[in-house]
Amino acid sequence: MESSSLQRQLANLKKSLFDQGNLDEQFYQLEELQDDASPNFVEEVVTLFFRDSSRLVANIEQAIEKCPRDYGSLDALVHQLKDSASSIGAAKMMKDCTVFREYCEKRNSEGCLRSFQKVKKEHSTLRLKLENYFQLLRQVGPAEKATRSGK
Repeated sequence: MESSSLQRQLANLKKSLFDQGNLDEQFYQLEELQDDASPNFVEEVVTLFFRDSSRLVANIEQAIEKCPRDYGSLDALVHQLKDSASSIGAAKMMKDCTVFREYCEKRNSEGCLRSFQKVKKEHSTLRLKLENYFQLLRQVGPAEKATRSGK
């Protein structure tokens, strides 16, 4: 596939991540930190996010299955996940975590379970989308750094 077509595809994919609410301005800020000395900075940060957040999701799953449920511990884990998500600009995941925390505060078991399913789904969806984005970015090359196409 020719370079301009790949660049167009990359720009459209990135735009969709923002248009669908998966990412926010923080992702652009990460991109602006990337330079020649660390050309894969954003991908490395996102990779670390998914490594750490996958562990947190697993810990939340264990905590949510405990009876009686410890809503304080569960809330603390969800708070950590929300903070991690904010570091890469994972906007939809942050919103889902906020709702989850509200259910924890209300000690609403059903709400917590539903919210957790949303958080897990968004985590998985975002991972897939960003893996595709970085794969395409590697094909296009470093020239696509920190461009705000369609924004």
